[in-house]
Amino acid sequence: MTPEHAAHFADLVQWRRDVRRFTKQPIDDATLATVLTIADLAPSVGNSQPWRVVHVVSPELKHAVRLNFEHANAGGSAIYNDVQERAAYLGLKLAGFDAAPVHLAVFCDQAPVQGRGLGRQTMPEMLAYSCVSMITTLWYAARAEGIGVGWVSILDPDQTHALLKVPENWQLIAYLLIGYPEDNHTDPELERFGWQARTAPAARQLVR
Repeated sequence: MTPEHAAHFADLVQWRRDVRRFTKQPIDDATLATVLTIADLAPSVGNSQPWRVVHVVSPELKHAVRLNFEHANAGGSAIYNDVQERAAYLGLKLAGFDAAPVHLAVFCDQAPVQGRGLGRQTMPEMLAYSCVSMITTLWYAARAEGIGVGWVSILDPDQTHALLKVPENWQLIAYLLIGYPEDNHTDPELERFGWQARTAPAARQLVR
């Protein structure tokens, strides 16, 4: 590891943003395979690698997941009692279903044989955390290729599970929209569009 590596990594972290505005440029299979191969190097509890990735290519399934999002998004606005705040929420672009060429659903196998149970007896949630670690690695790998990622969390997980017909013990962790971004920016979109500014690191630290 050199200072140059560290500088490049700092840039990569700064440029890793949740993307909602994609071009329709396709991602070639080799590039996607590279990103997924690097993501698979992520650490996991007990070396269990509990992530299970479903590549959603069916137009019908993509449409069904989008309808799932739209229903959940409408319901999500109900927590905002202030009319202006609710209008601001509904005005946000919270997903890029319309253009993203690649849709990946990431599930967590909650009973993987691999790992033999190591490290998750007192904290079984470490399996899901391991999947999040893989997604983060995937995000950086994609960004290094100039590709953007959007994490859709406004979904009914049970409905998504049923739509994709995956095993019962798989837990939905993320629905990822992946493609080349319309533009590149280092500030979060929600900050750029006035929803919420980031806080300083000191505001989230405690000393004991």
